[in-house]
Amino acid sequence: MFRNRYLKALAAAVFIAGGATLAVVTLTTTTPNDAHAHIPMAMLAPTANGQPASLAPMLKNVLPAVVNIAVSGSVPIRNPLMQDPFFRHFFGAPDGQQPEQREETQAIGSGVIVDAAKGYILTNHHVIADADSIKVTLKDGRTLPAKLIGSDTPTDIAVLQVKADNLTALPMADSGTLQVGDFVVAIGDPFGLGQTVTAGIVSALDRTTDIDGYQNFIQTDASINPGNSGGALVDLQGRLVGINSQILSRSGGNIGIGFAIPTDLARTVMDAIIKHGKIEHGQIGVMIQKLTPELAKALGLKEQTGVIVSKVMPDSPADKAGLKTEDVIVSVNGRPVTDALQLRNAVGLLEVGQKVKLGVVRDSKQRDITVTVGKSADVTAAADGDDLFPALKGASYATLTGVQPNGGPSRGIVVKNVQQGSPADQSGLQSGDVITSVNRQSVTTLDAFRKLANKNQPQLLLRVARGNGALFVLLSK
Repeated sequence: MFRNRYLKALAAAVFIAGGATLAVVTLTTTTPNDAHAHIPMAMLAPTANGQPASLAPMLKNVLPAVVNIAVSGSVPIRNPLMQDPFFRHFFGAPDGQQPEQREETQAIGSGVIVDAAKGYILTNHHVIADADSIKVTLKDGRTLPAKLIGSDTPTDIAVLQVKADNLTALPMADSGTLQVGDFVVAIGDPFGLGQTVTAGIVSALDRTTDIDGYQNFIQTDASINPGNSGGALVDLQGRLVGINSQILSRSGGNIGIGFAIPTDLARTVMDAIIKHGKIEHGQIGVMIQKLTPELAKALGLKEQTGVIVSKVMPDSPADKAGLKTEDVIVSVNGRPVTDALQLRNAVGLLEVGQKVKLGVVRDSKQRDITVTVGKSADVTAAADGDDLFPALKGASYATLTGVQPNGGPSRGIVVKNVQQGSPADQSGLQSGDVITSVNRQSVTTLDAFRKLANKNQPQLLLRVARGNGALFVLLSK
C-alpha cells in the first residue's frame, strides 16, 4: 500500500511541506483598466508594444532552473504496543526485537539547479528523507535519476546531482542584503499540479520555528504547500535568495506565514556537503542565553545587549581559549550578536578546526578572544561506524549537561535523533531519554558509555530516565 507522508503533516502547527512557495496576490479589479491596481509597480517589468507590465521576462530565464522531485522509499510499520519494552519482550521475537515490516512510500517536492555544469540541485532534507530512489523532472519534460550527494537534518538542506546537458542554473544572491518589504517570487510544484509561480514580499528576517535546527528563516507571505518544499524563492532580478521549507498553520492550510532557508546558510551547507559529503556542525562548549536589561541589572552589568555565558564546559574549546562564566559575547567575527540563536548559527556552520573571533565584554572592558571550533556534541556517538552494542545503533548520544526540568537527572547520556525503524528505535529508546547507568554502573561521559555499552557485551541493562519517571531496558543480541 502506498502513502503520501505529507498527509500526516497537515495537522501540525508548524507544517513541513514538500516544495517551493506559492505566493498569493489578491486582485480586486472591476474593469480591465485597473487589473494591476493592487500589485505594486516595483514588481512589474514593463514590456514592449504597450502590453501590460509583467514578471514574465524575468521568469522566462528562471523557470527552467526549478525542478520537480519524486521520491520513493519505504518506512517501517510501527505497532504502538511494541514500543513498550515489556510487551515487545513478551510478545515479540525471541531476541526481544520486533520483526520488521515495511510499507512503500511516495513523496513529491521541488528543487533548484544551482550549478548547470556539474548538475547540482538544492532541495530540502525532508523532501528526500527515507528515499530509495529519487527522480528529477525538468521544465522541458526530461526525467532524470538523481544521486544524493548528501543532506543535513539540522539545516534541512540536501544536495542532489543529475547528469544532463543544457541545464539552466539560478545565480545565488547574497541573502544578507534582503530587507523586510522586498518583493520575492516563489516557484514550485504544489500538490503535483505542475510548476506554479506566485509573488509576495519578505515579511520578516531571522525567524525561528519550534522545529529544532539551525534557523534564521526568511518569513514571507508566500504560500507553501505539499510538493513545494525545496523550491525557489527569487528576487526581482531572478536570483535565488531562499529555499522554501515550512509554513506556520493550525490547519495545514496557508495563512500567509511561510519560511524559506536563506541562500547564505544554504550555500555554506551545500559547499560542505559537496566537499566532504556532510557538514560537521561545530561547537565551542558554552551554555548561553540572551542578555536582557533585567538580567544585566541583576548581574551588575553595564552591557545591555549580546549573549551571556552561563556555563563553560571543562576542557572545551571555549575553556581552553579563556572564556568565563558571565562573559558577554557581543560579536562573532566582527558581526554583532544579539541572541543565542545567532551565535549558535554562526558557530555551528563553521568548519571544525576553524578559528572564530568573539567580541567579549568582561568587567566592563571589551576584548577579543579567538576560539578554535570543535566537534558538535550532538553527533558524538552516532550509530554507524561506532563500536556500540548492536541494539543501540541508529541513534546519536551526547553527554547531558545542566539540571533538567521537572526534577530530571543532571548527569547521564542523553539520547538524540533516533532514526525510525533503527535498532535503537526497536529497542524502545526515545529522543530525550537519559541513560543514567549501564549494567548497574553509572555513566556520566561518552567515553564511559562507549566502554560499558560496547558491542562485545552479551547483554545490556540500561536505567533510563524518561520525563518524570524511569525504567529499566534490557537489551539482548
